[in-house]
Amino acid sequence: MIFPVALIHPIQAPPTKKEEYTMLIDRREFLKLGSLAALSGSVPGLVHATSSTLATSSQPVPDGKADYTLRMGRSLVELAPDHIVPTTVFNGQFPGPLLRFKEGQQVVVDIHNDTDTPEQLHWHGQFLPVDVDGAAEEGTPYIPAHGMRRIAFTPGPAGFRFYHTHLTAADDLTLGQYSGLVGPVYIEPKREPGAYDREVFLTLKEFDPFFSKGGDMAMDFLSPGDRNRTLEERGETAMKNSLARGQPHGYEVGYQSFAINGRMRGHGEPVRVKAGERVLFHVLNGSATEIRSLALPGHHFKVVALDGNPVPHPAEVPVLWIGTAERVSAIVEMKHPGVWVLGDLADDDRNRGMGIVIEYAGHRGKPRWVSPRPFSWDYRRFAQPDARPVAPDDVIEMTFAKLNAADRGFNAWTINGVQFDMAAMKPMFHLRHGKRYRLRMHNASDDIHPMHLHRHSFEITRIAGQPTGGVIKDVAMLGGYQTMEVDFTADQLGLTLFHCHMQLHMDYGFMALFDCV
Repeated sequence: MIFPVALIHPIQAPPTKKEEYTMLIDRREFLKLGSLAALSGSVPGLVHATSSTLATSSQPVPDGKADYTLRMGRSLVELAPDHIVPTTVFNGQFPGPLLRFKEGQQVVVDIHNDTDTPEQLHWHGQFLPVDVDGAAEEGTPYIPAHGMRRIAFTPGPAGFRFYHTHLTAADDLTLGQYSGLVGPVYIEPKREPGAYDREVFLTLKEFDPFFSKGGDMAMDFLSPGDRNRTLEERGETAMKNSLARGQPHGYEVGYQSFAINGRMRGHGEPVRVKAGERVLFHVLNGSATEIRSLALPGHHFKVVALDGNPVPHPAEVPVLWIGTAERVSAIVEMKHPGVWVLGDLADDDRNRGMGIVIEYAGHRGKPRWVSPRPFSWDYRRFAQPDARPVAPDDVIEMTFAKLNAADRGFNAWTINGVQFDMAAMKPMFHLRHGKRYRLRMHNASDDIHPMHLHRHSFEITRIAGQPTGGVIKDVAMLGGYQTMEVDFTADQLGLTLFHCHMQLHMDYGFMALFDCV
């Protein structure tokens, strides 16, 4: 999203969040990084051995050649011939290479970190042990600066997943998912339905981030749109009181450049199709902070999976709305020949690159864009009709709140009144293995929050008071001043991270740990 304001640099105050983060690594990771960094490149199994004391450990790491190698390093990304940006990427490219795993078949991955900063690589959407999942909050060892880790795991569940850095960025817009450390994963199921002619993978991403004091994103596209009056009164009162005390609005992040698969609209190869083809688009929102939309004039998307999980009721929609870190898999029947723009509904974002050309065989000319009619995104559209989710063993009440400009001018975020403490990393919720839990999430802010649960999937069971069931996800957009309920089974031992996937929110407190025993 572009904000029509001048660039604003973060307030300088010792120590900065980055300095606090560095000191935190020094304190908590000295033995892991200091004593092992020199050895990790030649003896990757040694790093693995140190993590075997965690509550849940990964599989033994085989010797020999790895199945896959990923290298994190600085590179230049050519968004357009006249627009080249420096950032950190996997294997010298953006997005990172598509990794195709087979369900149930072990893989060995060597992860090299060629940067000056200890890194984390999160296998988003997979059910993995804590020392592989890729979150320091859970206890995953860092990949040392100029070092490496070798890991082994069995991919799962099947479907469209992805991998990305999981580093606290705070006020450093070169770290975390502000960088280009994002790549798609497809875990091939044991049985493939094959109701399409070919697949196309699209990764949506913004570049050239900056801090801003203004701007807003679309908030009225979610359905149902009913707000909870109590939550709204609480949030609005808190904001008015903050402004009355002379506090400005907290920092937000805007972007100057937009791309699909690392190319701005019109500067990459078009998606070439034939009339009558059924193309399965796997769309990943790899943004650090943005909710994205996509439309293709004259066509509809038949949504068959959300976050890699088949939906109970595949349905056609004219527009895709995709929260930060969400994935949508949708089949488009190519029956409207021409040259079209598949792009974001926001004119500024689309015109600055958030689009890709769809070109039918035998057709040439300037790509056309036609704005679709307003359309509301409703997870219930894809749900099991008349679904009645199983009653949970326990309900966990969670209230999310914003403290305007409370942390060096940045908004601070709390869960049940508590801002996550990266130094303490204390679990907030304690679970019993095998029990089914319902998270009843109350949003006391006007922001939409894409809520993510590591190492599990969950079932959406209620949205703004409306019951539903059957839609399985690992990220779900919680509307402003709304309540959403999701159910999951605590089948992964050890620590599990829960957070808003907006980088700016999670970095300033919007996280909590579950501990499952």
